Amino acid sequence: MNKIIAHLRSFDAYPKTTEDFSVKTFQGAAITFISVCIMSTLFWIEFLDYVSPNITEELFVDTSRNPHIQINLDIVVPSISCDFLSLDAMDSSGEQHLQIDHNIYKRRLDLDGKPIEEPKKEDITIPTKKPNEVENTTDCGSCYGAAIDPKRCCNTCEDVREAYRERRWAFPDNPENISQCKDEHFNEKLNTAFSQGCQIYGSLIVNRVSGSFHIAPGRSFSVNHVHVHDVQPFSSTSFNTSHRIRHITFGTNIDSESHNPLKNTAAVATEV
Repeated sequence: MNKIIAHLRSFDAYPKTTEDFSVKTFQGAAITFISVCIMSTLFWIEFLDYVSPNITEELFVDTSRNPHIQINLDIVVPSISCDFLSLDAMDSSGEQHLQIDHNIYKRRLDLDGKPIEEPKKEDITIPTKKPNEVENTTDCGSCYGAAIDPKRCCNTCEDVREAYRERRWAFPDNPENISQCKDEHFNEKLNTAFSQGCQIYGSLIVNRVSGSFHIAPGRSFSVNHVHVHDVQPFSSTSFNTSHRIRHITFGTNIDSESHNPLKNTAAVATEV
């Protein structure tokens, strides 16, 4: 048996020298250290690749009967206050969603992008009445001459605004002179119009047809099927609509870079 082992040793292509004849050098130690680092790095990369899930993209026709689709968004407008921003959606079927906020949150920011207060979500479960509908109450607020129907009552500031829009009159620069608008603190909102920013985030459900949605300054409304924004007492050029898209996806929210190609995209508005 010993003869067989000795015979096999003769085939050793890397014979070992004895400890007395071996010399340890700095170059050899450096090569050993670099080799260990490279092997450890390759092992760690292969391990991460093994434990990471593989995302496979596939394009197919959606044959489901769900008539709606969800849009997830998170957009920061650093130079316009939340009081002067509205989110609207329109589609080719003629349906309009004005001032969407039932699934949308607005958070006030300072000019450095830091939150000023907690995000707010308005409750829109209160049904709105038709423009010419007269409330069955003992009080009937004045429309200040803007009502087309002399029996119409304007008991809220929005009622007065709607009456002015129907007349196509310019709304007063100081709405606090209107009794229905005193509780809106309009002058305070004017002072913070350009000294605050706004983060708009959340989700909205729209029809699964061609259409669009936008965030724009001013209160939105429709006149003779024409979509317009009321930016009074400012002009449209007074607003800096530069913004940053933190997140925008369609359908089920998937944490994937390919599913969110506009992530952290910044757009700077320039005057034309």
